[in-house]
Amino acid sequence: MLLAVDVGNTNISFGLLERGKLVHHLRCESARQRTADEYAIVVRQMMDLYGIDPKKVDAAIVASVVPALTETMVAFIRRGFSVDALVVGPGVKTGMPILYEDPREVGADRIVNAVAGFEWAKSTVIVVDFGTATTFDCVSKKGEYLGGIITPGVQISADALFARAARLHRVDFAVPPRAIGRNPTQSIQAGLIFGYAAMVDGLCARLKRELGDDARVIATGGLAPLIGKETVSIEEVDGDLTLNGLYLIHKRNVA
Repeated sequence: MLLAVDVGNTNISFGLLERGKLVHHLRCESARQRTADEYAIVVRQMMDLYGIDPKKVDAAIVASVVPALTETMVAFIRRGFSVDALVVGPGVKTGMPILYEDPREVGADRIVNAVAGFEWAKSTVIVVDFGTATTFDCVSKKGEYLGGIITPGVQISADALFARAARLHRVDFAVPPRAIGRNPTQSIQAGLIFGYAAMVDGLCARLKRELGDDARVIATGGLAPLIGKETVSIEEVDGDLTLNGLYLIHKRNVA
């Protein structure tokens, strides 16, 4: 069983895959102060909760955008499962040429998403990830990573709004009944949900003009199901896209 770990700025996803199929998806907070031993306890407890035998884990791969946690993840996997994890980074075979000016500056999660997105589309693809930042990653018809767009995430934008506007209160992320809000809650929700959906459609349209109108669009990330259905550009939402990409990269490095 492969343990795939996606370390984000807000959350860490732990995927357990057998023969390329994701059988369990566990999550916890990206707590930089936790030690490798503490993460081992947290993950083993989550596995116990779902009746997962830790002895079945015989391989691991990590993609991290939090440098302070990368070695912590490697250490916790070695101690908890007696496995040396493959870390996505320079020297790892992705099967995808990176055409960024400096490939080392591309976040590991963006490359992993691009690999999984291209596997889904088999052609030109835009991958939209609704994470701490909302990212748009572009892959050519030849399977080359071209680059993309980084924007503030929905939660970051909401936090900034509530912090700077004294009379506005926090709201749930939910689709309001109409774009014209009849109260502050609906007005904020319309701005966050419809506003980001419009941004996604606008940026995807601009990217397609550069890539070619046949580019396909897939989305992932926590708010992808909510915002994705309010867009016209997103064809597919896959909450497990990054973990599936990690499986593909691991397979290409052990074959």
